[in-house]
Amino acid sequence: MTTVYIPTYYYQQFDAEFSRDVPAEGYGGWKQAKLELSLEHTALVVMHAWDCGSREEYPGWHRAVEYIPRADAICRTVLPRLLAAVRASELELFHVVSPAPSRYYQHYPGYKRAVELAGPTSTFERIAPDPTYEALRRFRAVHSFPGAHNQADVDRGFKALDFAPEARPQGDEGIAEDAQQLFALCKADGINHLIYTGFAINWCLLMSPGGMLDMSRRGLLCSTIRQAVTAVENKETARSELCKELALWRVAVAFGFVYDVDDLIHALSSTHQKS
Repeated sequence: MTTVYIPTYYYQQFDAEFSRDVPAEGYGGWKQAKLELSLEHTALVVMHAWDCGSREEYPGWHRAVEYIPRADAICRTVLPRLLAAVRASELELFHVVSPAPSRYYQHYPGYKRAVELAGPTSTFERIAPDPTYEALRRFRAVHSFPGAHNQADVDRGFKALDFAPEARPQGDEGIAEDAQQLFALCKADGINHLIYTGFAINWCLLMSPGGMLDMSRRGLLCSTIRQAVTAVENKETARSELCKELALWRVAVAFGFVYDVDDLIHALSSTHQKS
C-alpha cells in the first residue's frame, strides 16, 4: 500500500470564547497538518466538468450561471496538470456526470462498468404535485432562476452537453451518474476517500447525485482541492467569492479536508509511476 504525507487543511471549529462580543471569534479557524493519504484507498473525482459552450452560443445560460468563465479557466489551467499527475500515480480517477438529453457519457467503458457493478438504479418516490405547487415552481423558474428569457438557452445547452475537453475520461476510468453507481465503483476498487474537483463546490459537488452528501452517508470521507473548484455566487458575494470560502469551510467541518493542488501534485510525483 502506497501512502504519502501531504499538507492538509482542516478547520478548528472550537472553542467559542464567551468573554468575546462574538464568541465564535475564539475558534481556531483554518489550520494545516501533514497527514497521511492512502493512494490505494483514495480516488480523485471530477464532477460536472462540462463544456458549456461560449457566451455567444448560449447567452442565456451564461447570464444565469455566472461562474462558467471561472470553471472554464480551471479546466484550462488546473485540471490538465492535476489529471496528468493522478493518471501517472496509483490514485484512482472517477467522473461523476449528470443525466442529459445528449447522453454524452453512455458510450464510455467506465460508465458501462459502473452500470454493471451497480445494477438497476433505485429511484425515490416523488410526492404528487397540485396546481398551487406547479404555479410556485413556475414562479421560481421565472423570477428566481434561471429567468424565463434564459430558459431556452439553458435547455439547448443541456441537449448538447459534453465533457470539457480537458476533463474527458480516458481508458476505463469509472463514470457514475448517481450515488449508487459511484458507491459500486468505490466498493469494487477499495476506495473510502474521495477528493472532489469540478463545479460547483457549494451546489452540485455537495447536493447532486453522487455528491458529498450522498457519499458521506455511505461512510466515505469527502474532501476537495481549493484551486480545482469554484462556487455559485450571488450579487452580494461574487466579488470576493465568499460562497466558495463558506463551502470550503463546510467541507472541512462536515465532510473531509481541503488540499492545495500543488501539494497534491508534488506528493503524487514523489511516488512510483503506475506500471
